[in-house]
Amino acid sequence: MTEPALYVYAVAPDRPGAADGVTGVDGHPLRLLAAPGTGLAALVHDAEPVPYQGPDEDVRRRVAEQDRAVVAVWERTGALLPMTFNVLVAPDPSPRDPRTAEERLRDWLTSRAAGLRSRLEALDGRAELRVEITVDRTESARDDERARALEAEMESRSPGLRRLLAKQLEQLRRESSERLADAIHADVRRRLLAVAEDMRERSRGVRDPGEADVLSAALLVRTEDIEAVGTVLAAVRDEQPAARIRFLGPWPPYTFADLPDGPREPAAPERA
Repeated sequence: MTEPALYVYAVAPDRPGAADGVTGVDGHPLRLLAAPGTGLAALVHDAEPVPYQGPDEDVRRRVAEQDRAVVAVWERTGALLPMTFNVLVAPDPSPRDPRTAEERLRDWLTSRAAGLRSRLEALDGRAELRVEITVDRTESARDDERARALEAEMESRSPGLRRLLAKQLEQLRRESSERLADAIHADVRRRLLAVAEDMRERSRGVRDPGEADVLSAALLVRTEDIEAVGTVLAAVRDEQPAARIRFLGPWPPYTFADLPDGPREPAAPERA
């Protein structure tokens, strides 16, 4: 019979009952596996020692299920260090020192307890927010006299000339939006850092050709300062009509977990 593995969701403070009633990927009931003497526990479910695979639709569903589980326990504990998808700890079959998955995971928690506790303390009462700001290319050139002149000229020109003028107009809008994006970036970054404890810029996965990038970032904020971030972004929107702002969260601090000694270290959770 194959020895069971553990699917790991997060490292959390050892709070008995914090996972009660919470289900994870594919509806598996979750539990906290404590490492005695450390004050730490891992949020896990019992699993087969193979990573989840399948169609993209199944992967997206499972990732969403994992996120919901992590959020539920985070809301109860106030701090945790989330793992990425498909983190497994398998038994160690070494004939010299055979260990179960639970023993391996407890050993990992114990050996890194000081660093893990330090990160949990630093993140206690903090949340992650995601902010994306872009500039609408058309709106950025709305008051540009050259853009207005081109638009007016296009109305009376032949189709071929209109296509040429349209290219000129698009180039003008592109230059205008990129100038505005550069002007906004430093100012909004400074204003956000005045209310956030940390910021890490991110690359945008999907780009709209009608927009110029200003900022895509994860913010680490105290929960009581979430409203202040919203106030900053509302002010930017009012000051810059061409700005397009997306504000997501709050979430557990995925970007800021910074687990010490990553999972490639001996006896650490294994990533697929």
